[in-house]
Amino acid sequence: MKSRPVVLSIAGFDPSGGAGLLADIKTFEQNKVYGLGVVSALTWQNESEFEKVEWLSVEKIKSQTEILFRKSQIEYAKIGLLENASTLSEIIEFLKNYNPKIKIIWDPVTKASAGMNFHTSSETNDWKKCLKDIFLVTPNWLEATWLADEKDGLTAGLVLSKLSNVYLKGGHNPGKPGHDYVFTHNSQPTTHNFSLRPKINDVKAKHGSGCVFASALTAFLARGFPIKKASLLAKEYVTRYLTSNPTMLGYHHF
Repeated sequence: MKSRPVVLSIAGFDPSGGAGLLADIKTFEQNKVYGLGVVSALTWQNESEFEKVEWLSVEKIKSQTEILFRKSQIEYAKIGLLENASTLSEIIEFLKNYNPKIKIIWDPVTKASAGMNFHTSSETNDWKKCLKDIFLVTPNWLEATWLADEKDGLTAGLVLSKLSNVYLKGGHNPGKPGHDYVFTHNSQPTTHNFSLRPKINDVKAKHGSGCVFASALTAFLARGFPIKKASLLAKEYVTRYLTSNPTMLGYHHF
């Protein structure tokens, strides 16, 4: 049997399994990569309620990760919920010390789907500084405008693409819901490089759909697909996830 790429997720633990680390590992498995998981935060939540979060220290995140590098060659890592930009910076440096060529996909989780805000606007410059060492960032419309300090999502995507590749998720796109845009780094675009339209409009909102998409995209990149093809495949996967059932918790085995 052919071996699978090994992919790392550093993310929060969501007891409902809809978002965070558990959702990432489910997505990796379904998309034919082997997922390793490191917990960055413990959360008390279900698909519609968020009570509290307990952040793990940088040292605890590093020690969980270090033992995995002893046995596995990790070329792709997906990072989700983290306490602050300082933690992200330290984790990026730590990963690149082990593998200077590692490609990091960052899903900038700023708000729980149940409503809790994790970060404030005063932190955006610190987060943005980390983008130069990140291969791809996958914000939704609101996260992109927050991170770039811009009012328009497309403008925000263009600003961020000066530092990293950007996949702008369209779930919160006010003008064209479900339309996604991809901006590639260093291509000197005046707008996005390509866009992806939704094939199905009658989808049901799902807790953790952003995590699922970013993990699917990471999996396809790890399997060797270029950004455009990986984006198309990941969008198809998350669409199937969103239409898998009418509840807030999606299924991964279709």
